[in-house]
Amino acid sequence: MSRKTRLVMLLIAAVLPFVLHTNAAAQRDAFSGTTITGTVYFVGGPRPGRSLPFRLVVDRITTSDEVNQLNSALQSGGQDGLLKTLSRMKAGRIEIGSGVGIPANAILATDEGEGRTKLTILYQRNIRFAELRYGTRSTTYPFGYAEAYVGRGENQGMLIPAARVRLRDGNTWEVEDFGVFPARLMGLRVRGRSSVG
Repeated sequence: MSRKTRLVMLLIAAVLPFVLHTNAAAQRDAFSGTTITGTVYFVGGPRPGRSLPFRLVVDRITTSDEVNQLNSALQSGGQDGLLKTLSRMKAGRIEIGSGVGIPANAILATDEGEGRTKLTILYQRNIRFAELRYGTRSTTYPFGYAEAYVGRGENQGMLIPAARVRLRDGNTWEVEDFGVFPARLMGLRVRGRSSVG
C-alpha cells in the first residue's frame, strides 16, 4: 500500500474566523478579480514528471460565514455533508491543462506576513465515468485541494487533484492525498486588480 500524504489545514474553529475577520476586507480587495497562472508539475501518480498549465480565476474570497458553514457541515455530516455544502458555493474557477476548468468552490486568503499571502483552494473535483463504473477507491476522494503562496519571494504552491477531508481532534481539518505526493505549483503569476506579486 502506497504511503499517503496527509496535510493538516489550520481551519481551527476558534482561530480561523478571527483571522478571516481581521484580514477579509483587505484580502478581498487585493484578490477579487485576479487571475493566477503557472505550471503544475506532477511528482508522482500515473505519469510522474508531467507538467500542465495552471490557472485560477478569483472572483471573490470566501467569507467567514461560509467557512463556518463548511466547518459545521464537516462536523455534523462528515465528508458527505462538507461536499453538499461546498457544492453550493462558488468563489472562482480552477483550470488544470487546456480544459475549461471547474468551479473553485472556496478560496481562502491568509496573510503570511512579510508581504506574502497564502490562498487555500477547496473544490469538488470531477469524478471520471470510469471511476464510477468500476467503483474505484478514488471515488472516496471527491475533493481537489491547492495552496498557492504569492507576494514577495518565490510564488509557488501545491495541488492535490484527489483528496479526502476529515475532522481531527474536533476542530482541525485533515486533508489526505489519494496519490503518493502532491503536485507542485511553480512560477505563479498574479494578474488583474491585485497589487500582490
